[in-house]
Amino acid sequence: MTKQVRQLDRVVIRFAGDSGDGMQLTGDRFTSETAQLGNDISTLPNFPAEIRAPAGTLPGVSSFQVHFADYDILTPGDAPNVLVAMNPAALKANVGDLPRGAAIIVNTDEFTKRNLAKVGYTVSPLEDGSLEGYSVHPVGLTSMTVGALADHDVSKKDAERAKNMFALGLLSWMYSRPYESTITFLERKFAARPELVSANIAAFKAGWNFGETTEDFAVRYEVKPAKMPPGTYRNITGNAALALGIVASAVRSKLPVFLGAYPITPASDILHELSKHKRFGITTMQAEDEIAAIGATLGAAYGGALGITTTSGPGVALKGETISLAVALELPLVIVDVQRAGPSTGMPTKTEQADLNMALFGRHGEAPVAVIAPKSPSDCFHAIIEASRIALTHRTPVILLSDNYVANGSEPWLLPDVESLPDLTVEFATAPNGEDGTTFLPYLRDPETLARPWAIPGTAGLEHRIGGLEKADKTGDISYDPGNHDFMVRTRAARIEAIQVPDVEVEDPDGEARVLVLGWGSTYGPIGAACRALRQRGHSVAQAHLRHLAPMPGNLGEVLGSYDRVVIPEMNLGQLAHVIRARYLVDAIPYNKVRGLPFTAAELESMLEDVVKNG
Repeated sequence: MTKQVRQLDRVVIRFAGDSGDGMQLTGDRFTSETAQLGNDISTLPNFPAEIRAPAGTLPGVSSFQVHFADYDILTPGDAPNVLVAMNPAALKANVGDLPRGAAIIVNTDEFTKRNLAKVGYTVSPLEDGSLEGYSVHPVGLTSMTVGALADHDVSKKDAERAKNMFALGLLSWMYSRPYESTITFLERKFAARPELVSANIAAFKAGWNFGETTEDFAVRYEVKPAKMPPGTYRNITGNAALALGIVASAVRSKLPVFLGAYPITPASDILHELSKHKRFGITTMQAEDEIAAIGATLGAAYGGALGITTTSGPGVALKGETISLAVALELPLVIVDVQRAGPSTGMPTKTEQADLNMALFGRHGEAPVAVIAPKSPSDCFHAIIEASRIALTHRTPVILLSDNYVANGSEPWLLPDVESLPDLTVEFATAPNGEDGTTFLPYLRDPETLARPWAIPGTAGLEHRIGGLEKADKTGDISYDPGNHDFMVRTRAARIEAIQVPDVEVEDPDGEARVLVLGWGSTYGPIGAACRALRQRGHSVAQAHLRHLAPMPGNLGEVLGSYDRVVIPEMNLGQLAHVIRARYLVDAIPYNKVRGLPFTAAELESMLEDVVKNG
């Protein structure tokens, strides 16, 4: 049968099913195939916190959304063009996000009375007319997979589990994806069980052949590669980019790296990835708790290593006392906070930007630290290198604020030339620095950076005191003198303000915008997509994005004062907006969302259009 081939410029696909249906794996494999073809990509995994949530229920639905295009894209897409629903719960949880005309591929084998009742369907939506207006494709994914594997030496249960590979094969055929990498992946994943290799490959090919031969799918689609700067690319998640950025920091600093961490969603992947790279001088330690993790990391920093600890919001709260100790000791330390929805345990697998106040102010005493935030998955690589630069140069803790959206999302990453990365080498103290030539002054400061000397323990003649009690200027002796304490508190604050950060750049193409949209962290993509859409419709709007949140760029006040209105979208209740109002006396307009999901470009576009038109 000859199928029509239709060209598209972009597609958004969402795979949805039980948390045990392999939707994350299916989405990841489709993404890898798409990256191999050269499309621009952005993804949004969404899954329950439970390892095995109740099967067939709405809380147990896991989904993976991938947006791919033949041009530069900024978000995982607002609404899917295609939904693959493995059961009634997956359909009910996601159908409300679909635009009319979207395609729905439904696994009819799971639409039993029992499964329908679990999610409140008294009549199957495939029969009650509620899906009119959508292009519905009923497919017996489970039964067809089991049938395709009838001659394979696998149990019925294992055969049924392969239905995600059948679905992947069908979608790979529909969108003309290269499948060789998936075959190789399956051979490696199930290498210890050859029967599962054979079964999963057979299920994948059965899905592909079904698309090729069935009359229900009369059209096949193609999305051409995107035009990107030349170079070698790989698809990468934010957590993987962070891990590789830590490896690059080790190489460029020529220092051993110590990562102390306690497993916590959604930061654990960084520890997992880094544990593979010991040959680069990286030591990873899974500690017994968050306090032990940062304590060991600070000890490693005292010993001359680049100390890094990874966690999420609850862990930062536990680490707070040791972060304050690092402020007093003035040692380099990087704290990676992959934010999630709170408070307390909150929603561990959902995203939020609600730790900004804690990063800026959440310690006892006057304990200022540097704070930076990556804007996208691939930007995590460069952000952690910048965090390492600041920590090593200024002898200060640095908090890097990622979040679940950035950490688990993925996009193409242009592999950098390692030699082009910043030089992070450090000069340790090797000799006494006092005027008499024999005394070591551990708190004698560099006049530009205000950083104190970093002396590796055991260096002859450089013995000095450490601890949390207040230090005397220069000597580091314990001091309770009021004037000295005032001086040291102000000096530690000045050390943070002395950090050199780039000016904030403003995207204002026609120079006529009166409204500035200011963002930080993962809001970059939705804000950029919304501004792009508004400009295409003839509206003038400017966009600026903050990577450095402490200290802030030196030109930020001037930029804010250049616009009539400043709008700040955040996935919190207005934390950056409060800081901007207090520091710059700008009546910023907060736009806030705390649903555990990122902004859509459409909702920001609608809000911003109202501000542009009506002020």
